[in-house]
Amino acid sequence: MEVNAYIDNAFAAAHRRETERRRCLSCGTDLGSARRRYCSVGCRQDLRRKLNARTGLLKALNTRYATFYFTETAVILDILAHDSLQIFSFIYPRTPGAAPSKDFCRLSNLLGNTWWNERRRTNRKYLANQRVFEAALCSEGGTGSVRPLEIRTPAVNGSHLVHLRLRRQDLDNKKLLQIIKTAFRNQAMKHHPDRGGDNRSFRKIFRAYEEMLCWAESPTFITRRGFPDKWFYDGSRNRWVQPTPASHHAL
Repeated sequence: MEVNAYIDNAFAAAHRRETERRRCLSCGTDLGSARRRYCSVGCRQDLRRKLNARTGLLKALNTRYATFYFTETAVILDILAHDSLQIFSFIYPRTPGAAPSKDFCRLSNLLGNTWWNERRRTNRKYLANQRVFEAALCSEGGTGSVRPLEIRTPAVNGSHLVHLRLRRQDLDNKKLLQIIKTAFRNQAMKHHPDRGGDNRSFRKIFRAYEEMLCWAESPTFITRRGFPDKWFYDGSRNRWVQPTPASHHAL
């Protein structure tokens, strides 16, 4: 097995283990059995601010796409430049007790200083880029780990699913209309005012029923680009995007 492929597989395996442990996607804090993906909104926003504050280097490197993620031992920045099929991976060891965002800043500052020193020395941007890329592990033969997926999520109100006791996987069922009607009947039997139910609760159930029938007849989706477990940089927009929610539809 080639060295680069071995390293890629090792980090992929480590990253899968981290993901399975349900850690915060911004700081790595163990979330236990919680279903949330971040320990707090502030934690997520802090990492986003630090990522977006250091996009200058990515622009200088003519980056088309990039991803950022981390394991217990390292932070990893993968870059795919325009007109390139090579993925350049920058791996920086985690500092004990430090948040991944701080280690990303250290990595970014290190690469930025390398770029500027070479640019001042040669007055050539392409030589500065070359010097930075020399510090990376290179891999070829596939850009799927950096090229974003387009993920479609049903544009439905989550509370409607709750009121009717529907599951998101039901939205893919060819018999969705029948499933919605059955779910409504079941909830109406429990909550209809004539059966001792609450008027307010029943109105919410009936509204959810009407809305879900409309959606089933003309489904709409929200399309996002990114990865479910990595931060994604879009060069065309010069911004970082947080990991996308898990979805049933990947295009």
